[in-house]
Amino acid sequence: MSAVSDEAIILQVFAYGETSRILRLLTAGHGLRSALARGALRPRSRFGGVLEPFAEGIATMSVRPSRDLQTLTAFELTRSPTGLGSDLLRFAGASFLAEIVLRTGSEESQPSFFHTVRAALDQLRVSTGTELEAVILARAWHLVEQLGFAPALDECVECGRHLPAGMDVRFDYAAGGARCDTCGAGAPGRDLPAHGRAAIQELLQGRTPVLGRTAAHWQLLRRHLEHHVVDGPLRSFTFLDAAVSSST
Repeated sequence: MSAVSDEAIILQVFAYGETSRILRLLTAGHGLRSALARGALRPRSRFGGVLEPFAEGIATMSVRPSRDLQTLTAFELTRSPTGLGSDLLRFAGASFLAEIVLRTGSEESQPSFFHTVRAALDQLRVSTGTELEAVILARAWHLVEQLGFAPALDECVECGRHLPAGMDVRFDYAAGGARCDTCGAGAPGRDLPAHGRAAIQELLQGRTPVLGRTAAHWQLLRRHLEHHVVDGPLRSFTFLDAAVSSST
């Protein structure tokens, strides 16, 4: 057993018994971890009531390599989650990104991925108005790209033909990318106009183009995630869909 301290973001919190909590933490140097915070709900807990979703801090854990659940011994808060709960869409977007991480994460050290997630939450904190929906889309697609599951948009997924900018294509969800006009004839999926393909290419890099209507973007992202990134539907998407509808 060894003690480790690491930068951490709390992604999920569960009650455990009457006084404790189980946390799912994304850390900079130790990947995705589960930790038990004993007595966290007691009035005089050493954790001081700071163990909430999207709080950031320095987590100290007592780690046993043979166990999936470690013991949290301290959490030094560096950023409160308050900003992400300021409105429904912001919180729903953060929950959506967190579920993608929780469904795909491992215990491998991935500092660059940790900083990508932290930057995404930072951007959600400060984005406002109509920009916020585009930011959620951009950060979700960027996580997909960072995880190695970006759709093929520059070459046909069947014949390998280069797809020049300005060309309308057929997007095949199961194949994970675009088909040229020849391979796309009669193929399953949906038509993807050139401007939509260009927008997704920007979103994959974390940029936020002007999108106009977003329903088709959400559908494409959701189906790509469910086909290639996560096993089964994302529970948070229902919450996010409701938040998007209420904000328009």
